[in-house]
Amino acid sequence: MTGAEKACAFLKEAGTYFLATAEGDQPRVRPFGTAHIFEGNLYIQTGLKKDVARQMLASPKVELCAFHDGKWIRIAAEAVADERIEAQESMLADYPSLRGRYQPGDGNNVVFRLQKATATIASFTAEPETWTF
Repeated sequence: MTGAEKACAFLKEAGTYFLATAEGDQPRVRPFGTAHIFEGNLYIQTGLKKDVARQMLASPKVELCAFHDGKWIRIAAEAVADERIEAQESMLADYPSLRGRYQPGDGNNVVFRLQKATATIASFTAEPETWTF
């Protein structure tokens, strides 16, 4: 399993993770729930009309954090919008409940590929595991 796949699996098991972005000099954090592998890369999804999308487009450095089963993951990455319909379709196939709000190519749906990423899974009882993707 690749680092991106390990990170995605952890995020999916956690169900909810927290995404941190920056707006000027102010950090912004909100709960998120999409994590998907497309073409071997970790992707997340949101709407272009949301502040979070505008923040990632203006300043692509993000951090994700989730806690599950006594462990936590932290992912520092660069979020890059992927405008391809295929990437959007793949995400929505994995999250069909989003189809009520988003459609591929609707002008609002956007998927972000996480690149230049460093992920660490840690706990109080084991040595951290870190990888890049």
